[in-house]
Amino acid sequence: MKVAGSLDGRTALPNGDSRWITSPQARADGHAWRGRADAVLTGIGTVLADDPRLDVRLAPTKRQPDLVVVDSGLRTPLDAQLFGLERGLHIYCGGGTDSGQAAAIKARGARLVALPGPLGRVDLRSMLLDLPRHGIKVLHVEAGAVLNGALLQAGLVDELLIYMAPCLLGEGLPLAQFGPLGALAQAHVLNFDSIERVGPDLRIVARLRPRGSDAEALSA
Repeated sequence: MKVAGSLDGRTALPNGDSRWITSPQARADGHAWRGRADAVLTGIGTVLADDPRLDVRLAPTKRQPDLVVVDSGLRTPLDAQLFGLERGLHIYCGGGTDSGQAAAIKARGARLVALPGPLGRVDLRSMLLDLPRHGIKVLHVEAGAVLNGALLQAGLVDELLIYMAPCLLGEGLPLAQFGPLGALAQAHVLNFDSIERVGPDLRIVARLRPRGSDAEALSA
């Protein structure tokens, strides 16, 4: 899971403005990491807010990773930039695959899969079990706070790739939305693999500890 933000953990201003918190060097490095994956995962909130391409443009690559979109209500605009690129496009929804919108999305070349979960959302665990059947084993997440939080809370994140800019934003959007937690023992505890300078920013690579070890780590 890749996130970019300020020193106080904000990925955007309250109005959603995030271009650009981190430096050109960090963005190019992020594209290089994006290119290592079999696919990039994002959510419908990011698609609607930013209309991203989420391809590799700022680093050399021999192939473009597939794109995976979590879109519970099939709200992906048919003129979104994610269509029309030479790569696989996988859209997971919570149902309604027999609708006119579903037919139009399929006509644009997307693979559409309904995996309904609670409250009409996409069953994320089932999605991650389905993707390897289509050649996707390394998944690079670039999503908003809601989907990031859902993946973390479900225990579906192995590694965090964090670009941290030397600035403070105060109020703003967090890197992940979950909680509030009732105790420190419920926190997601990380092991730092590396911390390096990329231009003026820091690149932090950290792995999630198994949840069973969290309470011991926080009480030590």
